[in-house]
Amino acid sequence: MDHSHMDHSQMDHGDMDHGGGGHGGMGPMCSMNMLFTWDTNNLCIVFRWWHVTNLASLIASLLAIVALVAGYEALREAIRRYETWVNKRAETAPQSATVTESTPFLSSGQTRGGVSRRAHAIKAVLYGVQNFYAFMIMLIFMTYNGWVMIAVSVGAGVGYYIFGGSTPATKDTACH
Repeated sequence: MDHSHMDHSQMDHGDMDHGGGGHGGMGPMCSMNMLFTWDTNNLCIVFRWWHVTNLASLIASLLAIVALVAGYEALREAIRRYETWVNKRAETAPQSATVTESTPFLSSGQTRGGVSRRAHAIKAVLYGVQNFYAFMIMLIFMTYNGWVMIAVSVGAGVGYYIFGGSTPATKDTACH
């Protein structure tokens, strides 16, 4: 049935914007590249609200990415230090909690097993946070934008320089 002859001027179309460029009131559209590019037009980084619209927002975004990735290296170093601290603490804790007349009244009562179980639970949470962080960085890298990819690599290098003094340079990749 051909409806081209009907008068649509009286129909209620709500608040939809059928004009040019508005895309139904949704705002500017994000481009999703699946091939490597240097183009930053309509570049959104992971979220719709992280939209690069001009040179200033591109530079700010690239600096934010460098800081985010360096922050990931800081988190990794903090987790390594926590693990070292826990291992030393577990070594000094007694094997079992034997109470004698010489046991201090306010002793912690922490045994090696108790320290290890609690530490393992905390390390599991930290491991989850670290993996979430790593996968978010991977999603940032997967914009396939050359500028963003360079910012991720620079951030990793800066983070390693600042926080990775005790880590070998040949390390496992962040994502698995």
